[in-house]
Amino acid sequence: MAAVEFIVEERDGGFVAWSSCGCIVTEGRDLDELRRNAREAARCHCDECEPPTSIKLRFINVIREETLEP
Repeated sequence: MAAVEFIVEERDGGFVAWSSCGCIVTEGRDLDELRRNAREAARCHCDECEPPTSIKLRFINVIREETLEP
């Protein structure tokens, strides 16, 4: 299988991701959980075919603000 690309959106304090083809959807409370769930979802979707060559997370509508110490 070729690469799987997920579109990621921040929602309700967590993240929702869906594949660009729309056939895989997953979520996570934080980025680490989202990454784990995206890998698992992509692998499960490909149970009977070749695993994906790569998994890309493309973030939309994610705005972050950080305060750094001087």
